[in-house]
Amino acid sequence: MRLRAFRRAVALAFALAGCFLTYCVVRLRGKPSLEQRAQWLQSACRLVLGSLGIRYVHEGTPPRNGVIVANHLSYLDIAILSAISPCFFVAKSEIASWPYFGWAARTGGTLFLDRSSKASARRVADAIAMRLSLPVPVLFFPEGTSTDGTSVLPFHRGLFEPVVRSGARVTPAAISYRMEDGIEERELCWFGDAGFLPHLWKALAVRNFTAHVQFGEMRMYSDRRIAAEETHAEITAMRGKAISFPQVLEDSD
Repeated sequence: MRLRAFRRAVALAFALAGCFLTYCVVRLRGKPSLEQRAQWLQSACRLVLGSLGIRYVHEGTPPRNGVIVANHLSYLDIAILSAISPCFFVAKSEIASWPYFGWAARTGGTLFLDRSSKASARRVADAIAMRLSLPVPVLFFPEGTSTDGTSVLPFHRGLFEPVVRSGARVTPAAISYRMEDGIEERELCWFGDAGFLPHLWKALAVRNFTAHVQFGEMRMYSDRRIAAEETHAEITAMRGKAISFPQVLEDSD
């Protein structure tokens, strides 16, 4: 396991260097648009996932605009969801200061939210409203934190407000992890007080890991409470289906 983790750590380092170089090439052509930055992040995430041997499959149709709301298991969710479809993420403000990954998130057009600041919430809400006019969806995790996957936490309603006001369509997405050898999903989830680097090392050591993402139906809502409750219920149901029928993961590649 240690040898596998070391090999993947080296591969990850090369992949991250490749991501940086590809952005330099993009930047030489001129200042990239927000859409181009999201597309760069998608290619970067695909490169990173390939270096780690992480497979990802999806059911349903990823939207090309509007909003995606998803449950949250780990920082890996961001790479997986971006690899499937270019999108603008809303992330906690702490990520902006992470070495390399903070830069990559900023470069990819991520919006950073300080949940303890009303001013930050207003700025992010305004930015979401603006980006809803672009041909790239905005994606946020309404649980507000990553979990161990035991249940989907109640959704915060605040970020639904600009979505409802703009009349944008909302697509729920449920993400699940599956490892071989009967290893439980929670072993790969990043939650509680787990440190980033120790968790990353553990993830690098996992022999085979497949992420499954299921997209639900796009809908419009006139009330943020209803939007939060209905997307929560749908994601919970999709999560239950994915966990109960692991062959969906095994048969799709």
